[in-house]
Amino acid sequence: MLLAIDVGNTETVIGLFGGSRPEAPDAMGFARANDERGLAFHWRLSTVPDRTPDEYAMVLTQLLDLEGLDLRTAVSAIAICSSVPSVTTQLRRMANRWFSELNVTVLGPGTKSGMPILYDNPREVGPDRIANSVGAFDLYPGPSIVVDLGTATTFDVISAQGEYLGGAIAPGVAISLEALYSEAAALRSVELVKPRSVIGRSTVESIQSGVLYGFAAQVDGLAERILDELGSAPVIATGGLAGLIAPHTKLVNHVEPWLTLHGLRIVHERNHSGDAS
Repeated sequence: MLLAIDVGNTETVIGLFGGSRPEAPDAMGFARANDERGLAFHWRLSTVPDRTPDEYAMVLTQLLDLEGLDLRTAVSAIAICSSVPSVTTQLRRMANRWFSELNVTVLGPGTKSGMPILYDNPREVGPDRIANSVGAFDLYPGPSIVVDLGTATTFDVISAQGEYLGGAIAPGVAISLEALYSEAAALRSVELVKPRSVIGRSTVESIQSGVLYGFAAQVDGLAERILDELGSAPVIATGGLAGLIAPHTKLVNHVEPWLTLHGLRIVHERNHSGDAS
């Protein structure tokens, strides 16, 4: 089974894929597992940049143990997608020490993704954005827009030919709220749930309205401008806050909470065919 690790600035998402072997070619002609989503287990943790390689091995062991699995026998390969360089280094060290016999893919410059990157400098594109784009084109062949609602809100645009065209980056919900609370002494942290109406009747409801409907409007506004250039295409939401924001948008067509893991799995298969089972 493939252990896929997606490290974001705030949260780390871990998934265990298995049970199917690469057979039918995907939209770009590569072999892929016959169960597209094939995600047997998944976990979401806080990202802790100063964990040691041994601590990462211990955390993974404990997570699988909760499901009655033995890390040593259950995992046949590891794929890593990390936006935090210090964590990337520690995970590489963990893999070298504890899983040296396994095939390990670390998505980054030089990794075969199968997707042409049309950025001015392809090395600048974050690995999570590449994984999202690969996963989106696999699930929805053709042009698309991926909106990742995480620490930052990123927009990634894929062409009809499966090329990464570029996108946009904006401050995310968490970053914006932290700035609001730190700079406005009279405002306090609130639970992010849908308020009674768009017109808030208390400070708490006003913040909830501003966040939910404000970020939904941001998604719609930027997506609309991108669609003006790209043409008709589905808008796919992912990331830790997709379930919160996407229902209040007008243009999001699909919510794929595990899109990054799915794309990471595909990249791993393209570099180590047959390792996902």
